[in-house]
Amino acid sequence: MDLHKDMIPATARPGAEGQSRLYAILGGLYLAQGIPTYLLLVALPPLMREAGASRTAIGLFSLLMLPLVLKFAIAPFVDRFALFPRLGHRRGWVIPTQLLVSAGIAIMAFVEPHQAGALFAIALLITLLSSIQDIATDGYAVRRLTTKSRPVGNAVQAGAVALGVILGGTLALVLVHRIGWTPTILLVSALSLLPLVAAFWMDEEPPVSQPAEKSKERIGLLQFFRRPNAWLILAFALSYRASEGLVRGMEGTYLVDIKVPTEWIGYMSGAAAATAGLLGAAIAALIIREAGLSATLILLGGLRSLCFLAFALNAFGIWPGIAVALSASAFQTFIRYMELVAIYSFFMASSSDKQPGTDFTLLTCAELVIYLIGASIAGYLADRLGFEALFSIATVISVLGVGLSVWMLQKIKRSVEALPATT
Repeated sequence: MDLHKDMIPATARPGAEGQSRLYAILGGLYLAQGIPTYLLLVALPPLMREAGASRTAIGLFSLLMLPLVLKFAIAPFVDRFALFPRLGHRRGWVIPTQLLVSAGIAIMAFVEPHQAGALFAIALLITLLSSIQDIATDGYAVRRLTTKSRPVGNAVQAGAVALGVILGGTLALVLVHRIGWTPTILLVSALSLLPLVAAFWMDEEPPVSQPAEKSKERIGLLQFFRRPNAWLILAFALSYRASEGLVRGMEGTYLVDIKVPTEWIGYMSGAAAATAGLLGAAIAALIIREAGLSATLILLGGLRSLCFLAFALNAFGIWPGIAVALSASAFQTFIRYMELVAIYSFFMASSSDKQPGTDFTLLTCAELVIYLIGASIAGYLADRLGFEALFSIATVISVLGVGLSVWMLQKIKRSVEALPATT
């Protein structure tokens, strides 16, 4: 890696012969949590609306994002304690939480889709459990992936997210109209259990060589900020994709306003987006290996800025046409999945071995918070200033974010290079 020395101890690094096995494990773990997530975020709202649930009730489901934003608060607890020590530290969290998630989905099958209150309560519990599982899975990934394997590992993660969109979101929407609500939800519940087989393959070794009590004392959110470059790394997480929520928050609305058929929008946000995600994740891993992580992050930030500029030119009528808007939307989705591989590789490289789940979760939550802020004000800006101004502002912020990222990455790199070599 061109930014950080490898912080994973030799005892935790799998040999070359174990890399394929590790990738399969990570793919299964991330898919297991991706299926429920996209059932709730992608499939459930339109199905509820179709069944007669009010827009107000459906709007409350945006609160399901809160556990994803606030999970950093419980990450030190997951890093510090094993729920079922006999299963292993991370596995002891992953297996029981996923079993409960799948049980929660199965219970949803016997609640009518218009019963928003009951569905919200179940969905909130599912999201809380998935957040805990995510912390444990991320911690395992950080400890097991090395500098060399990290790009592929994060490509596997992004690919699992894309498959989660297909299986939890698109497939559920299609099947409900063919076999009904209850059979579909029960099938999704079963599908979310299948990838959990990967958890039994997890090879967990002692997280650190220090005594457990000493290790536990050093796990916490404050520990992240006591490390070199902590504030720079957090600033990167807050700034690199700061512009994206402004565009993503209003992208669908803009396409509808310029008369793009809703069927096309649905296809692009479903199977087509997932396909682009799988391809983009694989390409991102290759670029990182060839060009390095810093160069990849800068390249992708520049390409993202060009996508936003295309939206702005389209809205101004300088580069008109539905084809232009759809192309910009499709390419932005492609770039977004590539960015996930790159920034997650950066976050993992920036996470401590002693509290990998805590550090990685803190950074991903910071990135998510700034995205949600952008998405939440995008509609207001579009109403007050118009799409032309909204997309122009997003383009400027994106370009500035890339420039700031270049400065921060270079400063972090110089700081790491100045550190004394470790054995």
